[in-house]
Amino acid sequence: MDMRTTPLRAGEWVEVRSASEILATLDSTGALEGMPFMPEMLRSCGKRFRVAKRAHKTCDTVKKTGGVRVRAAVHLEDVRCDGASHGGCQASCLLFWKDAWLKPVSEGDGDAGECGGTADLPVAWSCRVVGEAGKERRRYRCQATELPRFSRSLRWWDFRQYLEDVTSGNIGLRELLRGLRYSLFRMYMAHGRGYSLIKRIFDRYQQMRGGSSLPFVQGRQTNTPHVTMNLQPGEWVRVKDFDSIVSTLDAQNRNRGLGFDADEMRRQCKRVHQVKDRIRRIINEQTGEMMSFSNPCITLEDVVCTGATTRNRMFCPRAITPYWREIWLERVSPPLDAENDAAAQAPAFRKTDNERFQLENSK
Repeated sequence: MDMRTTPLRAGEWVEVRSASEILATLDSTGALEGMPFMPEMLRSCGKRFRVAKRAHKTCDTVKKTGGVRVRAAVHLEDVRCDGASHGGCQASCLLFWKDAWLKPVSEGDGDAGECGGTADLPVAWSCRVVGEAGKERRRYRCQATELPRFSRSLRWWDFRQYLEDVTSGNIGLRELLRGLRYSLFRMYMAHGRGYSLIKRIFDRYQQMRGGSSLPFVQGRQTNTPHVTMNLQPGEWVRVKDFDSIVSTLDAQNRNRGLGFDADEMRRQCKRVHQVKDRIRRIINEQTGEMMSFSNPCITLEDVVCTGATTRNRMFCPRAITPYWREIWLERVSPPLDAENDAAAQAPAFRKTDNERFQLENSK
């Protein structure tokens, strides 16, 4: 198998190698350099995708150390885990792909090769049952739970990571400068003088122009409130304004255990989105056990963490999907452009159906 020695860049086209080729790179645990190849990835074998971003670093969601470095891997555009082999986990994680599992192709090349996604992978590669008889519990194994095995420490001040963010095509130079400027301002607000005065002036200015307050706030609730809206996929919602959301948070900026990332999620305040899903179960990345939520979390279409302002792990390319409490959202009517899109598509479908009917009856 010819192995590429130069790292892949964002925007390049690649073809996922066949299952047999990929299996030849794996050890007895189904991993390459500690990174598992998951059964959910088999359906992508033989298909072509564009590289979303080089995954040279990621968020440490297991040990919570901030950012960690990853070797020779990428994320493909919107190729996410559907949890089919992991108990129906709804985390919808963006998958990691080792460079060795991919081969570069040109966009205009011929058809992709045969899909090699027919292999049977050992069940132990996805989960195992532990505990005594009658007290067994299932522990799942995936890229998220095994993250410490294929990553190593990365300090936020290591500037080489930001150079690679730019040279890999993950971000542009202007985006880097904006992020660094924001981080420096956040550091000053945390340790500098005049915080209260600067906050009052900024918040007053934002109030006059209809903007949000500074994100450097802390909730004050001791018993966080909640509402039940029973939001369903496809419904339209508006994210409430930042101050309204802060009023529902405790001192750890959580509502009933769910954290609100003011740096990232604040960017969606007052914006309108469609509900993507109601999240009821995800794998605990630290224990591998399935967690069920008594208070369902909401995900929104096309809303992922950008990493542009994330503390200690800026420009993480993992694009984790944030979870929203229903109390942070409010129902709205579909945007006018969405209604127009539906109206524009309807006649086309009706016309196609009529033409098919006339064709079938003319035979």
